[in-house]
Amino acid sequence: MKFLKLAAALALIAASATALAARPTSIVFNANAADSEGNAYAKYTVKCSNGKKAELTAWNNRKKWCVGDASSDICEKKQIKAAKGACKAR
Repeated sequence: MKFLKLAAALALIAASATALAARPTSIVFNANAADSEGNAYAKYTVKCSNGKKAELTAWNNRKKWCVGDASSDICEKKQIKAAKGACKAR
């Protein structure tokens, strides 16, 4: 019986930690820009549920989304995945 209660408590703790994780609440376009090589990209600001803000950049006609500035290695194919990663990193 104690094992069952312990397992249930651990499951609730894991579920609550996931529920409290920061999530993107809005993604707002800031500006178009170009890097030093002339590659065009767009800047976005992500607001997270924990009150933090993060920057996203979109490359290749918004087919590649990166967390942070042009030198970032954290990139995704979808905007929402990049935004979730940006909120999780903050």
